[in-house]
Amino acid sequence: MSEEQGSSTRTAGLLREPRPKGPTGRPLTDFPVPAPLEGHGPARVIAMVNQKGGVGKTTSTINLAAALAEYGRKVLLVDFDPQGALSAGFGTNPHELDTTVYNVLMDRKTDIRDAIMDTGVENVDLLPANIDLSAAEVQLVNEVAREQVLDRALRKVADDYDVILIDCQPSLGLLTVNALTAAHGVIIPLTAEFFALRAVALLVETIEKVQDRLNPSLQIDGVLATMYDHRTLHSREVVGRLLEAFGDKVFETVIKRTIKFADANVAAEPITSYASNHPGAEAYRNLARELISRGGAP
Repeated sequence: MSEEQGSSTRTAGLLREPRPKGPTGRPLTDFPVPAPLEGHGPARVIAMVNQKGGVGKTTSTINLAAALAEYGRKVLLVDFDPQGALSAGFGTNPHELDTTVYNVLMDRKTDIRDAIMDTGVENVDLLPANIDLSAAEVQLVNEVAREQVLDRALRKVADDYDVILIDCQPSLGLLTVNALTAAHGVIIPLTAEFFALRAVALLVETIEKVQDRLNPSLQIDGVLATMYDHRTLHSREVVGRLLEAFGDKVFETVIKRTIKFADANVAAEPITSYASNHPGAEAYRNLARELISRGGAP
């Protein structure tokens, strides 16, 4: 190589554009579109958990499922909140349901397949819930192996799905412990606000107790910053604190605040179909690709 060619190569290297940085301050990764699967199952079970309400947990569950489904993954959503928000998010009236996750947990004669519903979104099914589930917390106290009831139920359909997402209620009670015992991984949705950050320490402590006593293979798949507003110093500071606490466990994908999520919820649709080209839809597709790249989903 001549001196002139060598100089030209070095100059090109110096002029190469650095990768742009995302909201987490890390260079943005172009996560690849996942290859199609040859078959379905066994499912990887992921609990969407945060004992604080209003952090975008149900919205993230719906839209992550829809994004995974777009990439050919077959997903079962488990509504594990007596408020039934996940079920309502697909246009179901939870109060009119005869068979829900409550019946599956409390009546051994109820086949889980009889309770699973079609959501109208291709590759996404739903195990719904309603206010009846609130009674399960009390009734399960006297059950043998009470923390493993959900795990036993989900095992019967694990081979039918690639991913099972459990939308947990905003508490750290027995239902949430059931979800953590059944899960392989945990995603923690967290609003980019200081008070939401404070609540995470107790949640991590609960996860560690479940790992120690009930489910040694449980792991935190990632912390998902939601309702992020890049215009505010507060949002940026909270994401910085998240990175200090969780490091690489913080998803590179950040979900920005937008009214479109509320509009999609009112329409009882995932944002991926309601506003397919909206940045919010692209964010959840990116999250699905990131989760698969990290090994959190097949």
